[in-house]
Amino acid sequence: MQELINKAKVLMEALPYIKRFTNTTIVIKYGGHAMADERLKESFAQDIVLLKYIGLNPVIVHGGGPQINETLKKYGIVSEFVRGMRVTDAQTMAVVEMVLVGQVNKEVVGLINRHGGGAVGLCGKDGELLIAKKLLQEMRREDGTIESLDLGYVGDVVQVNRELIETLERSRFIPVIAPVGVGVDGQSYNINADVVAGRVAAALGAEKLILLTDVQGVKNKEGQLLTSIPVAQMQALITDGTIAGGMIPKVECCAEALSGGVKKAHIIDGRVEHAVLLEIFTDTGIGTEIVK
Repeated sequence: MQELINKAKVLMEALPYIKRFTNTTIVIKYGGHAMADERLKESFAQDIVLLKYIGLNPVIVHGGGPQINETLKKYGIVSEFVRGMRVTDAQTMAVVEMVLVGQVNKEVVGLINRHGGGAVGLCGKDGELLIAKKLLQEMRREDGTIESLDLGYVGDVVQVNRELIETLERSRFIPVIAPVGVGVDGQSYNINADVVAGRVAAALGAEKLILLTDVQGVKNKEGQLLTSIPVAQMQALITDGTIAGGMIPKVECCAEALSGGVKKAHIIDGRVEHAVLLEIFTDTGIGTEIVK
């Protein structure tokens, strides 16, 4: 009997958050270990279906770097990276689009639908969902001058068709977006999934942006988790090295989303089962939230 009572208490703890977030949009960037581990894939799909059934509107943006690497290797194509971004020539872009849109996107859609969700797969070309332009990566030379590097068909989002996503939401569907954008000339662009998630969240005025990662969150120099970081303190933490490496573009993505109208952004550990539910519906959460 006590076990049943404890389950009821868990539900009651979640009730205030369910009431608060019903009819709001939650944009979730799905990637990392959570996409590779079968147990975590199942728990993620269950989380998304539950969110939809209790009245929230989840929107998924997925990555697919490991799957792209594997396919490029099969074709004998060697990738070069600049500051974590894949240099994308025409041959590589063809593989990126094939893997993200034709393989990974359909796998995520199928996974959610097997658990009772109504997922619909999209990329930037569908209804001109993600209008993109070429991204020129800025690099600082030793003499202090700035050099713009052309990474090929690497893009940046300039416009999001929010009407398309909102139409799907009203029809009780779950949008699942592959981070491939399209230029005004029809050219496909490879876009960082974190960037796409942030821009989509801002365009929708989302309640939350959640980035699933392979780390616990942002930690201080003593290795302790920072549960909350105000945007005003973010630059100081970057300057003193507390936020470093691959975490810098993630927190910058969160800050940009907040400035665009998103209420809160979260960086959480996707290696934890039901990580999304734990972050949204518990008092403590499990990662780092970035707040205005």
